[in-house]
Amino acid sequence: MVNVPAAALDSLNGLAFGDAFGDRWFGILRRNGPAALDARTLPPEPLWRWSDDTAQALVLVRELAEGGGTIDEDRLALRFAASYAEDTHRGYGASMHDVLRRIGAGEPWREVVAGQFGGLGSWGNGAAMRAAPLGAWHAADLGTAAEEAARQGAVSHHHPEAVTGAVAVALAAALATRSRGGSAPTRPDFLQAVAERLPDSDVRSGVRIAARMPERTSVRHAAEVLGSGYRMSGPDTVPFALWCAAGHLDDLHEGLWSTVAGRGDIDTTCAVAGGVIAARTGVSALPPAWHTAREPLPPVVSEQEPERERVFGPSV
Repeated sequence: MVNVPAAALDSLNGLAFGDAFGDRWFGILRRNGPAALDARTLPPEPLWRWSDDTAQALVLVRELAEGGGTIDEDRLALRFAASYAEDTHRGYGASMHDVLRRIGAGEPWREVVAGQFGGLGSWGNGAAMRAAPLGAWHAADLGTAAEEAARQGAVSHHHPEAVTGAVAVALAAALATRSRGGSAPTRPDFLQAVAERLPDSDVRSGVRIAARMPERTSVRHAAEVLGSGYRMSGPDTVPFALWCAAGHLDDLHEGLWSTVAGRGDIDTTCAVAGGVIAARTGVSALPPAWHTAREPLPPVVSEQEPERERVFGPSV
């Protein structure tokens, strides 16, 4: 067991804020339409519960801590299944209910995951939604960040686009972490730095398109061009979420409001953007009301009890 790097803790916390904040908006938009979003009215619920995005990111950080920064795929698969069994009501997608139940019942995870969707595997955004803290952890070595992100992604998502989405998010978080204490890179430079390290894929094409968008591009237009997760796939989630993050690398609060305005799979786009931005900024600048409302995170590793209380608040 090793200490969790501060940037990884910051990224995990930012991911949880984005996830919990974004998840509240599904109900608000159904009830009230976009008026509350346009007015930036805070979600009224007294507790902003986080979803499977955060639940799986917690599992991933614990796996990194136990493995000294390295993923053991067999152990991680069992960790995901065990976390799911402890709380199945965190908004898991339909295919993940099947995958995690079968892994928990003892079926080999490689066979289960590879057999999804007629043998193509899932190309959903679940591998990407949890990857930012891993990138922050391995910020000193972008090659390792990409490799470990791909390995953790393959545990649940067999399709190469889903895995590439996870790599893109991890690289973005690593680059954000590397910029701590200095000037933030421009949005085009940041996105191009991510894209140039990705394999040929729809995800890479989307990130490249995002990098070329004019500075005046509106959030709504970016969401229409890039996709904002309506298909819940890696290619139509990651480029938009990274575009939002790249434009707000010094302002997590504004970054999350911008991301949620794109609608779509709001908890996941906000989780990705929050995890990337917070890898650079931390979360202390968020309004006190947000810190009060968001569901606290449970322990990450037991050795860090004092630090955990400072960063996350009391355990649930």
